[in-house]
Amino acid sequence: MMTLQRERIAQQAAILKALGQPSRLLMVQALAEGPRCVCDLAELVGSEMSTVSRHLSQLKNAGILNHRREGTTIYYELRAPCVLRFLSCIDKVIDGDDEARGLGCC
Repeated sequence: MMTLQRERIAQQAAILKALGQPSRLLMVQALAEGPRCVCDLAELVGSEMSTVSRHLSQLKNAGILNHRREGTTIYYELRAPCVLRFLSCIDKVIDGDDEARGLGCC
């Protein structure tokens, strides 16, 4: 396999790894509705702000999120909303939808 292809696959794996945790998926789905601050996301997932910040950092480093600071508050938003289509496709697979087996999934 070519080196560039291996590098691309490693990057894809890093993104999937960042998404591979229930709290992170919950936050990504919440961010589909618009930007949220760390404190709102901490309340949503029921974790300490420090834990949520680490999760958000992983998602940001993977390229899935952006953030902006307003005073002392940091707001996160989806940088790659296409992950929502991917999650929708996964839902179809979970539901046993035959469209997921063909091109109609995503």
